[in-house]
Formats: sequence, structure tokens, C-alpha cells
Amino acid sequence: MLYGNRTHMRKDLFFVCLLTALVAMVRPSHAQQNADSLRSRLTIILDKWHRDASECKHEDYIGAMSPNGVFIGTDATEYWTIAEFRVWTKPYFDRGKAWTFKAIHRNIYIGKDGTTAWFDELLNTHMGVCRGSGVLQKRDGLWKIEQYVLSSTIPNDQMKTITRNKAKTDSLFILKIKIDSIVK
Repeated sequence: MLYGNRTHMRKDLFFVCLLTALVAMVRPSHAQQNADSLRSRLTIILDKWHRDASECKHEDYIGAMSPNGVFIGTDATEYWTIAEFRVWTKPYFDRGKAWTFKAIHRNIYIGKDGTTAWFDELLNTHMGVCRGSGVLQKRDGLWKIEQYVLSSTIPNDQMKTITRNKAKTDSLFILKIKIDSIVK
């Protein structure tokens, strides 16, 4: 007999089981490791996309987006298909002065199918802190940005002032939207 008595053997077995359970609790699951690995890959894609704008690499910047995607800017009128966004951004990139957005915080969520992800990020920009959010889709083995929404962040204690300052512009925009919907 390996052990002198059964009590010793039970204590050792209990210790081994306890240690195994603790290791299993601390060690991430295979699915969690895959999700973390995918989040890392998507972080690299998004960081490169922002860097491509900063470095005026227009084709790489637009190429990171889905041909069917949309870009929604901070102004209420800024809703572009990627074809429209390509045309709008080109002069900025051609002048060698686009924009620099640096993510200071990002959350990435992955769909159960592993081919859809959505994210939100806080950005350090020339407009101050902005928020970006979007959707990525994996198609033909490549991740593409399907939608990107850029928003200004407004501190709550400044909201009344900002709202008051843009009231006339907002009223005219709302009127235009209503007229456009009647004309259609």
C-alpha cells in the first residue's frame, strides 16, 4: 500500500481535487481564450484603421470598410455610404492632412456566430473626446467595418448651453427632413 492509512489518502485526494477545481476556475475556458484572441485581432484592425487616416492612407482606410457599409458623422447631415464617404474623404487624404483619432478606451463584443462584432470606443481627437461605435462583419475570411458612428461627447452640465446654441440649426434640419419626407 502506497499510503500508511486511508485518512492520509483521503486528505491527499481532497487536496488534489481542490487544487484541480481552483485551477479550472482561474484558467479561462477555450471559448474565452478564443474570444479574447479575436478581440485582440479586432483591436489591431480598428487601431490600424484609425492610423491609416492619420497617415493619409486613403485606400487602406476605405478598404477596411465594407463596400456596403456606412459612416455616420457628428453632424446630423453626415450619413454616407462607403462610396460617398470615399469621395468626401479623398481631398483630405490628398492634401496629406486627414485626422488623427486615438482610442483611449474600447469595448468589443462578439456575436455567438463568431462572424459579427460590435464595439464602442472613446477617442482622443482634434474635437476633444469623441465616441465611436460600430459593427464589424467577417466575410470571405476578412473582417470589415459595416457601420461606424462618430459622436461628440457633451458633458451633462453643458448640455443646456449646447442645446440652446444649436436650437435654430436643429429646427431647420427637422423641418428639412419633414419636407423631404412629404416630397418623396
